[in-house]
Amino acid sequence: MRLVLEIPSVGWDDTLVRLAIAAGLGSLIGLERELDEKAAGLRTHMLVAVGSALFTMVGAYGFHGFLAGGEAVIRADPGRIAAQIVTGIGFLGAGAIIRQGLSVRGLTTAATLWVVAAIGMASGAGYYSGAVVVTGVVLFALWPLRFVARPFFERPHRRRIAIELGAQRRAAPVLSALEELGVDVRSFSLDKEGRTTRLDVLAELPHGARDEEILLRLGELDEVAGVRWS
Repeated sequence: MRLVLEIPSVGWDDTLVRLAIAAGLGSLIGLERELDEKAAGLRTHMLVAVGSALFTMVGAYGFHGFLAGGEAVIRADPGRIAAQIVTGIGFLGAGAIIRQGLSVRGLTTAATLWVVAAIGMASGAGYYSGAVVVTGVVLFALWPLRFVARPFFERPHRRRIAIELGAQRRAAPVLSALEELGVDVRSFSLDKEGRTTRLDVLAELPHGARDEEILLRLGELDEVAGVRWS
C-alpha cells in the first residue's frame, strides 16, 4: 500500500517543462489560426493550453502538502479539477462561433480550442507523446488535408450572395431576377437591422456563368442597394 508521504509531486523543473510544452504545442495550432485571420489566434490557443495544463497539475499535485500533512490517509481524485475543463472550454468555444445569414463560421476554431485544451491537459499530466501526436494530427487536418479534400468535396458552382435591399424593398423581384439569369436559388434568408434588410442567398450558378455579370445585373435593380459574394 502506498504511504501518505509517497504521494506524487512535481518540482520546479518538471513544472516548467510541462507548461512550456503546453504553451509551445498550443502556439503551433494558434499560429495556423492566426495566419488564417481567425478570431481566436496564437495568444488565445496558447493561453488555453497553458491554463489547461496548470489546472491539470493543480488537481494532481497542487494539494500534496494537505494530503501528506495529516496523520490520516485522505483520498483525493487527481482528475476532479481537470474534468471541468472538458465542459468549461465549451463556453469559450461557443464565443468563437458566429452565424452570418446562411453561413456558420468559427466551428473549426471552436474545435481547435477544445483540442488545444486536451493537449494542455496531456502536457500537464506528463503524457507528452499523446500531446505531440495530436498536435501533428490537428495541424495536418487544418492545412494539408484541406487542400487534399477540396477537389472531392468542393462545389465550384455553388456560391453565396449577400444582397443589401433598399428601404421598404421586397426580396421577391431580386429572386426572380436571379432565376432569369439561370441561377438556381437553393435557399435564402432575410436579416433585418433597423431600416436595412440583408438577403443571403445560397445559389448554384449555371456552367459558364460570369460572376461579374451576375453582380452587375443585380446592382441595376431598384431594390438592390449593394451586392457582393460572401
